[in-house]
Amino acid sequence: LWWAHSPPARLPRPPPAPAGSCPVGPCGRRSYAPPAERKRFYQNVSISQGEGGFEINLDHRKLKTPQAKLFTVPSEALAIAVATEWDSQKDTIKFYTMHLTTLCNTALDNPTQRNKTQLIRAAVKFLETDTVCYRVEEPPALAELQKNEWDPVVTWVEKRYNVTIGSSTSILGPNIPASTKETFVSHLASYNMWALQGIEFVITQLKSLILSMSLIDRHITVEKAVLLSRLEEEYQIRRWGNVEWAHDYDLCELRARTAAGTLFVHLCSESSTVKHKLLQD
Repeated sequence: LWWAHSPPARLPRPPPAPAGSCPVGPCGRRSYAPPAERKRFYQNVSISQGEGGFEINLDHRKLKTPQAKLFTVPSEALAIAVATEWDSQKDTIKFYTMHLTTLCNTALDNPTQRNKTQLIRAAVKFLETDTVCYRVEEPPALAELQKNEWDPVVTWVEKRYNVTIGSSTSILGPNIPASTKETFVSHLASYNMWALQGIEFVITQLKSLILSMSLIDRHITVEKAVLLSRLEEEYQIRRWGNVEWAHDYDLCELRARTAAGTLFVHLCSESSTVKHKLLQD
């Protein structure tokens, strides 16, 4: 009943991994690897409220984390969303599709043993290599596309947070002012540890703090954020054609992971509970 980080997005479906394996994750960190699939062993999924929060029940068994901790989440809304992931599995449990459960396991077990300050610093560090800050000069059509599509988002973030970001065609990237980084550090500090795990997950998918904050702030949609993060790839696809199974799967998977991460952030930041709903077939 456990796993945490599934393999990075933008790759074809991951090969099966042993249940206890622990490969190197993004940025060289160690992370859990889920078993690829398992036959469904339960009939009913429900949630219940315990002392530590809301729990997920598979028949009469309580869900546990990879470190054998009781799987508890801070809000009823998040518990319902996770329970829905489990309930939607058919004859086979496809662990690599259950991104909310993965994120909860990561928040509960904290396998990299990082504190809030370290999570924030890791997120802000993405500014130094942010996708939308690196521009090309050639070909002119791509350079124009980047300007037209990325500049409005950068401008919005600069106004929203009263910061300076800019862009550069240099391989070294733009020179991000220290005051800009401090502003984002201060803003991210307003989120709790669970939400910060989700924010880092979204940033890792989009390779962009700017796109991630625009998405979490509801300025752009998931579809738009993913399209902007893949702008160069989409340009090449339009020019050279689509590898149907690879590009289509890649796009759908990235959307799913980005949407799950964004939903996770909002559900972990939600202070109010939702009315209890029974899961039905």
